[in-house]
Amino acid sequence: MSASPISSSLSVVHPITLSHGLNAQVWDTEGRSYIDFVGGIGVLNLGHCNPQVVSAITEQAGRLTHSTFNAVPHQGYCQLMDALAAFVPVSYPLAGMLTNSGAEAAENALKVVRAATGRTVVIAFDGGFHGRTLATLNLNGKVAPYKQKVGVLPGPVYHVPYPSEDTGVSADEAFKAIERLFNVEVDVNDVACFIIEPVQGEGGFLALDAEFAKRLRRWCDEHGVLLMLDEIQSGFGRTGQRFAFTRLGIEPDLLLLGKSIAGGLPLGAVVGRPELMGALPKGGLGGTYSGNPIACAAALASLRQMTDANLATWGEAQEQALLRRYEQWRAKGLSPYLGRLTGVGAMRGIELVTRDGQPGSAQLAELLEAARAKGLLLMPSGKNRHIVRLLAPLTIEPALFEQGLDIIEDCLANLG
Repeated sequence: MSASPISSSLSVVHPITLSHGLNAQVWDTEGRSYIDFVGGIGVLNLGHCNPQVVSAITEQAGRLTHSTFNAVPHQGYCQLMDALAAFVPVSYPLAGMLTNSGAEAAENALKVVRAATGRTVVIAFDGGFHGRTLATLNLNGKVAPYKQKVGVLPGPVYHVPYPSEDTGVSADEAFKAIERLFNVEVDVNDVACFIIEPVQGEGGFLALDAEFAKRLRRWCDEHGVLLMLDEIQSGFGRTGQRFAFTRLGIEPDLLLLGKSIAGGLPLGAVVGRPELMGALPKGGLGGTYSGNPIACAAALASLRQMTDANLATWGEAQEQALLRRYEQWRAKGLSPYLGRLTGVGAMRGIELVTRDGQPGSAQLAELLEAARAKGLLLMPSGKNRHIVRLLAPLTIEPALFEQGLDIIEDCLANLG
């Protein structure tokens, strides 16, 4: 038997191979069906093979499959940027560019902040995740496995604690760490930007402290430092609203987008204040595949469905169902390994702990395997891979969502 041509450096959470899917269900090559609470790691807020997205892709594929925007502009790119300018809830006129992914959005944003400020230092947060490209690796607030064996990373980047009820770090504590940074490590006048997730994804669905967010926004304004928000995973309805930053009462200078922007097709964006997005010289931004016409068509079809009414209805239904079940589990002492419910709105994580209160990494691994055997796919998160992040499509049928929670309940009851 020949060795697999797939790199052994790729990890796999679930050792199955999918053949097709529809909304919140997928089927493997053996014909077995699963309820999908992974959603392509946050890419499928509107589900697998969303009919309107599929129709838009099919129609666009028959008209124009590709044109590089910075060579010959195409209609879809322009239409999508107009749609994003209307969709992103900020008070200023929006400008930006499309990218292939969230990581590429972050990479381009780093170029933008350097050009706009003349500074290079970036401050990121413990537990954050912003991509797997070389520059974004250094932004991530976690070493293993992302930063291992890759040597010196582009910088300079400094990290401070992430303030959240979910981490137990207060706004005051986080600002004390920031003050220490400027007293000991770096001159505040060299800082170009802060980058932060309103709800950490890979970190375990941890919701940012709103008081800290407002104080950070004021601090950035006072010091001429840009505030970059990463909503690659939390955006496009994941919390039940268009974006999670509106819950915090702030606006970003730059916003990173990706994942569920295009119904499963590779697409991302960096958008923000027009004076920032125009700071680089002509040709300083661009990319061969960035804003591909088919991906743009998929994104436009996705945005048309993401009305405030739809997002609120879908998000509230998921949130209320999960909160009800979680409280039932806690009330009846379902499992000694059941920890907190993290996150906000419909973007929630279930923490597993050991009997002595330590991160339940082994218990989560057992839960993932047991749930898959019963027909449910789950995704781990957290520094210690001890938090289940629930990424069911927002469009999942309520009965199917309850069925997925039934499986989690059964697995929790039988852990250990």
